[in-house]
Amino acid sequence: MLLHQSSGRWRLGLGLSLLTVFLWGFLAVVLKIVLQVLDAYTVTWFRFLFAFLCLGIYLATKQELPKLRQLGLPFLGLLAIATLCLATNYILFLLGLEQTSPNNAQILIQLAPVLLGFGSLWLFKERYNRQQWVGVTVLILGMVLFSHEQIRTLVTTLDSYLWGNFLLVVAAIAWAVYGLAQKQLLQKLPSASVMLCVYGGSAILFTPLATPVRLFAIGPLYMGLLLFCALNTLIAYGAFAAALEHWDASRVSAVLTLTPLVTLGASEAVTLFFPALLATRTLTITALYGAILVVAGSLAISLGSSSRKK
Repeated sequence: MLLHQSSGRWRLGLGLSLLTVFLWGFLAVVLKIVLQVLDAYTVTWFRFLFAFLCLGIYLATKQELPKLRQLGLPFLGLLAIATLCLATNYILFLLGLEQTSPNNAQILIQLAPVLLGFGSLWLFKERYNRQQWVGVTVLILGMVLFSHEQIRTLVTTLDSYLWGNFLLVVAAIAWAVYGLAQKQLLQKLPSASVMLCVYGGSAILFTPLATPVRLFAIGPLYMGLLLFCALNTLIAYGAFAAALEHWDASRVSAVLTLTPLVTLGASEAVTLFFPALLATRTLTITALYGAILVVAGSLAISLGSSSRKK
């Protein structure tokens, strides 16, 4: 099976990656608020169904619906893996988020782009130069410093945080596998077609577990927030899938590690202007230094020149 090759339009890939970071950064905060009135399965089902219907209508009007019969068994199997892994990531992230906090969840889920980056080095023969390996070291150090307070919380409140953090780690692994499968599927299908299949398959998986009737009782504020989450699914994953078409997955994954910084800013803004919706979290000096290192390491990886092994 031939491996997917990026188009080389790195500026477009960078822009799409940053759009994904911005949207995912706000997502954890909004989801934490929505989970106050809805269960994780109904939220996940609604997000996938909404994204599937919107994207399906768009592709149908352009007469660009995917022709799955032309894929062949290997790619159909890869599509099934991508669907199962993204569905697993969505529900485990929400279940973990319920038992922790937006900042904690976004920090732990950053294992996902790190694993995607290393998987891309192995699978797609991408290569880091010396500057980029230094960036990896700086990024990991920054993540450790940034998550210092969350790690302390985990140690001091082990019973309440352990299960949630375990779910988040498994969610990160599932997402990394999805990302690698998504990258390879681009060999046969456009990114929008891949996402349509993944959204539809995931919506079917969660239909038996969802309780749609609860949507009529949550009120306009929470319905608006839920719609934001659904649109976030549609736009952010569309941008991520498109970024993989134009840029190395290892570089896209490096940019995605900036997501906790956006989440932190969003959390601070919500607690400042709407304190009743979210508990207050304070950023320490150690975490601030860690945030700076995360940004520096990510930039070193994503903007450094690299090549593929021959």
